[in-house]
Amino acid sequence: MIQTRLAIAAVAAIALAFPASAQLLPPPAKPVTPKPAAPSPRAASCHNGASFDRFLADVKSQAVAAGVSQRTIAETSPYLIYDQGIVNRDRGQRVFGQLFTEFAGRMAAPYRMQNGQQHIKQYAAAFARAEKEYGVPPAVIAAFWGLESDFGANMGNLPTLKSLVSLAYDCRRSEMFVGETIAALKIIDRGDLHPDEMIGSWAGELGQTQFLPVHYVNYAVDYDGDGRRDLLRSGADVIGSTANYIANGLKWKRGEPWLEEIKVPQNLPWEKTDLTVREPRSTWAQLGVTYPDGRPLPNDNLAASVLLPMGRFGPAFMAYPNFAAYTEWNNSLIYSTTAGYLASRIAGAAPMRKPTAPVAQLPFNELKELQQLLVRAGFNVGKVDGVLGQQSRTAVKAMQIKHGLPADSWPTAELLARMRGGGTAQAQPAGVIR
Repeated sequence: MIQTRLAIAAVAAIALAFPASAQLLPPPAKPVTPKPAAPSPRAASCHNGASFDRFLADVKSQAVAAGVSQRTIAETSPYLIYDQGIVNRDRGQRVFGQLFTEFAGRMAAPYRMQNGQQHIKQYAAAFARAEKEYGVPPAVIAAFWGLESDFGANMGNLPTLKSLVSLAYDCRRSEMFVGETIAALKIIDRGDLHPDEMIGSWAGELGQTQFLPVHYVNYAVDYDGDGRRDLLRSGADVIGSTANYIANGLKWKRGEPWLEEIKVPQNLPWEKTDLTVREPRSTWAQLGVTYPDGRPLPNDNLAASVLLPMGRFGPAFMAYPNFAAYTEWNNSLIYSTTAGYLASRIAGAAPMRKPTAPVAQLPFNELKELQQLLVRAGFNVGKVDGVLGQQSRTAVKAMQIKHGLPADSWPTAELLARMRGGGTAQAQPAGVIR
């Protein structure tokens, strides 16, 4: 089963304002001398009270059973230490709470589009090979490359093994990070990286497109022919590996589009504007959907969804089945839409239209209150955190339908006022974005 990338994984990379003048490919990371092990943390309840040292011994045994050599176990042992600061970051992170237009305006800025186009020219042979072998367009690869690390300029500066084993000992997602720790040991064991080269984000991701170690093991390829799969320094390896992951891990459909900006009429059936609803483009055309300049959509049967990341008054996109690769890469709708939009810009699309008027967004406290009211009404919104995730959007849409409001999944002051006034709805199972 494919391990879906976490929203937090990209936060470690994109929270920084990357400099536009950053160098294209960074020099090798300086070796990091492991620090003496910190005092062991309090025994975690999910490990039957086992101390960190006992837990670590079990992880090492699992790694050996999975084929990791004793030589690698000995070589990496000084790096496998617990860091409470990593766990604190994981538990305290806040993700994607801003408007899509603000986030995309910063992360899909013109300089990043231009850098993407420049890299496509610089690595033309590798991009052409990747498209031929995997069917993934250069712009799609370049967009992820730019968003994740600004083409290698910012890959993180924390020891990966320490991050992984700390998150593995923590109870929140222990099983996942035990697997990631073992995968990181496999990367070392097969000679791709040395322990002191494994420097990345606090969430344990590696390389210029920020692969989790499991993805590194399963999808990294040696595209420059030097005998190593080096996603830290080799531009060719980055391109080939990212294409392999998108094609075979995220099931990209060769020759099909991913995201296009559209213009929607004010009488569109808003309940249809959801990634779980797909209609032929001919149907959307009959409903009055056009390209931004008024040109009609093709009158064909290519299935697509209408995506409104900020509701009916914000930008509108036609999301095709390939857009599922973006939501699998990162489950934040703001990030995935931005990545798809940046790819379209690198491929030559015009900038998206600005909303004719500011789109109102509920303040953090009111959005959190709305989530609490949705929970009381029987909906599962995930974590009540004041951030509009897909589960919250699905619940908002259901309540909009109940109260006779335009069901565009965008929370408004009017919906909050009506929900404060009382009344409940029968919760329906949350739709799953694929």
